[in-house]
Amino acid sequence: MTEQSLWLGVGFLGQAMFSGRFLVQWLVSELKRESVVPLAFWWFSIAGGVTLLAYAIWRRDPVFITGQGFGLLVYFRNLMLIRTKAKAAALDAGAPE
Repeated sequence: MTEQSLWLGVGFLGQAMFSGRFLVQWLVSELKRESVVPLAFWWFSIAGGVTLLAYAIWRRDPVFITGQGFGLLVYFRNLMLIRTKAKAAALDAGAPE
């Protein structure tokens, strides 16, 4: 296997994970009969984004690197917001009325 073949595989794997997030979002939304963005969507976004960023760095593509880098910031921030909301809800649930 050549280095280029390996990196093409990494690129396609990243794209598959990145695209898989839409399949997850669609299936969950269909099950709930409303638009839902499940936690798995953000984890797929991160997994695909990191893999595609590695591929973009290998390709030395500044446009692709910038796009994936910024996207990763957004995905991590969304996970932080979800975590903060969950902690607040847990505290509220345990608070005496």
